[in-house]
Amino acid sequence: MDWAKNKKIILFSALSSLGVFLILIGILVIAFLTNQGGILDRLATSIMNRGNLPSPVLSQDWYVINAVKKASPSVVSIGIVRTVPIVERYFEQRIFGDFEVVVPQIREKGTEKQEVGGGSGFIVSEDGYIVTNKHVVETPDVDYVVYTNNGQKYESKVVALDPIYDVAILKINGGNFSPIELGDSDKLQVGQTLIAIGNALGEFRDTVSTGIVSGLSRSIFAAGGAGQLEFLDEVIQTDAAINLGNSGGPLLNLRGEVVGVNVATAIDSENIAFSLPINIVKPIIESVKKTGQIERPFLGVQYVQLMPETAEDLGIPFDYGVVVSDNSGESAVVAGSPADKAGIKDGDIILELNERKIDESNTLARLIRDKKVGETVHLKIWRDDREIILPVTLGSVPADSGQ
Repeated sequence: MDWAKNKKIILFSALSSLGVFLILIGILVIAFLTNQGGILDRLATSIMNRGNLPSPVLSQDWYVINAVKKASPSVVSIGIVRTVPIVERYFEQRIFGDFEVVVPQIREKGTEKQEVGGGSGFIVSEDGYIVTNKHVVETPDVDYVVYTNNGQKYESKVVALDPIYDVAILKINGGNFSPIELGDSDKLQVGQTLIAIGNALGEFRDTVSTGIVSGLSRSIFAAGGAGQLEFLDEVIQTDAAINLGNSGGPLLNLRGEVVGVNVATAIDSENIAFSLPINIVKPIIESVKKTGQIERPFLGVQYVQLMPETAEDLGIPFDYGVVVSDNSGESAVVAGSPADKAGIKDGDIILELNERKIDESNTLARLIRDKKVGETVHLKIWRDDREIILPVTLGSVPADSGQ
């Protein structure tokens, strides 16, 4: 065998492969610098659609811009329209003794419809179902109009209001709407980039802001539309700017998928805002589509996470679980709820559900969310310095139909 000849062939083949490789690298460099024909965009879009990690070649700006382009056609502005009187000013001549004077007067001259507020939302089906916050659309004796991204205006109907989470479902008539893509909020990580889109201040439509996941599984009390406090569990904390009017709008990841519904901001803070995880909202959407109302498991308690320092102060031999408690001073057990019927009391500490410990990674809300209406679960409870097991048959969220 002529090894010298074979070595030359092998060397030639290697040099040829290296040459081809360098040519390909050159093409990619040119594509990056000029982006001729959208080569880079198509490549990155293909990477994103396959669910792979973002290409390090592309800047964060590219992902934000493309996520916004992808989601914007599905984001809507919601106008609150009220019938108000038309006030007319006129002048009336009057005689006072020897003097004739002109006195300004005001009178009502009919009525007109006037937009008095607004919020945000996003389309989740081709036939016009829309997700927003309950506090955006719970005002009585008003109409709600929806403005789509292309400038079209639609009359809307409130289909369902969730009395537990601050979620509402609207419906507009028509077809071939652009539904937004829903992501997986359980996969969120602290530090991940997020994008908020909404009708800021009820005036500046399609306002975009960016930030990161600042925290996960927060429990907060938020002021509702009528001034009442609402307990929200498992919410996402973000530093993306969410202003008045952004309520009900989508919180996106860099793929343009909804991972949260913007719901609240912390007063007297800088960039502390909260969003409902989309995985909580998904069953609500599907239930309304199928049945026209919200049907999902319901326990009927408000609670706070038991922290180790609190457990130590109370002399409780556990560093996990939740305390049945309501900071507003009212009973934390909803009257007539499955929890009430099962005998759960204020001050009880719920440790486990079906032998699964309740902690920050397995919250009570998440464990219940995975169950079905009518299913019986067993709660391990700490009460009066002893453990007890209470069976609870989960009900359905109380009906709270729209207007």
